[in-house]
Amino acid sequence: MDTRSSSSTHDQVRTVGVEEELLLVDAQTGVPRSVASEVLRVARRRGDTEVDAGEAGGSVGPELQEQQIETDTPPEEHLGLLEMDLRQWRDKTRAAAAEVGALILASGTTPLPARPQTFDDERYAAITEQFGLTASEQLTCGCHVHVSVDSDDEAVGALDRIRTWLPVLLAVSANSPFWHGEDSGYQSYRSQAMSRWPTTGPTEIFGSGQAYLDHLRQLVDTGVPLDEGMAYFDARPSRHYPTLEVRVADVCLDPRDTVLIAALARALVDTAAKEWAQGQPADPVSVAVLRLAMWQAGKHGITGDLLDPRTHRPRPAREVVESLVEHIAPALRETGDLARVETGIDRIFTRGTGSSTQRRILAEEGELPGAVVRMAELS
Repeated sequence: MDTRSSSSTHDQVRTVGVEEELLLVDAQTGVPRSVASEVLRVARRRGDTEVDAGEAGGSVGPELQEQQIETDTPPEEHLGLLEMDLRQWRDKTRAAAAEVGALILASGTTPLPARPQTFDDERYAAITEQFGLTASEQLTCGCHVHVSVDSDDEAVGALDRIRTWLPVLLAVSANSPFWHGEDSGYQSYRSQAMSRWPTTGPTEIFGSGQAYLDHLRQLVDTGVPLDEGMAYFDARPSRHYPTLEVRVADVCLDPRDTVLIAALARALVDTAAKEWAQGQPADPVSVAVLRLAMWQAGKHGITGDLLDPRTHRPRPAREVVESLVEHIAPALRETGDLARVETGIDRIFTRGTGSSTQRRILAEEGELPGAVVRMAELS
């Protein structure tokens, strides 16, 4: 993601961009296919793999496994443009995949059994060597939202104050009910699979940009993570761009849901940055409790109780989501996004999340291969 062409100040609308990880599946059987290298060759021929220096733009690129691919969008101030970008880059990737007989599937996990194959990359090979089955079995797809920030200190100030709300974003985005041919019993099983890595999950309160960097350095110095890029936290300051990267969401089946997550993430960061600037303290809730909140969100999505981000006690999901919207409503009004968000929330609770759609399609099709092909047609 390129945010170099736009900067953020408190009197400007923060830019937002999205990275989406997508599965590559066979067009006939729905089984994941190891064709990322071939898809990227097609995309490269079409000029869709590089961003011109100094210009904002999207791209298609590799991920850990050959059965998946990643797209990113330019930074945008307006969500309507962001949705156009998301659809455009899915279309570009879909067209490249079609040339090799594959479809793209926007699902947080693979519904059908697969044998992941590591993408031919020195770093990915080192990760697989270090982490064994945790890496070689990893085939999950997330949605990462980048929100522009003014400084490292602002990024960490916002990070400290959004951490209690991030499970709500997972619940709303939940789109991974199946795991290698079985119903997982979760709305987001991706969140469970990701927890196998030693550097995932909620963060403690840091208080400053330097404290965060010291923490990263301490982690890398243990020799367990290969580098700072393996800090797979629920949210983190970007290593390359002036953004706070919110990483907690599943990739969404419906691009409109992706835009909803982006709107919620931007408003959360904006609200938290203002709280930080005003000296409002971050909630000192423990990482252990936040892990429970994340588990609850992954298990139930919006179908049961979530942990209230303020009381950390169970509360109906609709009430928790509405409390999030109320919390960030001033920021949503400033960007003109409140009506879009309210419509999106109503849509989610009427239709269900991507997980509900996946289970409904399976019930209609009666078998997973046909269901997966239908899911891909919706992606």
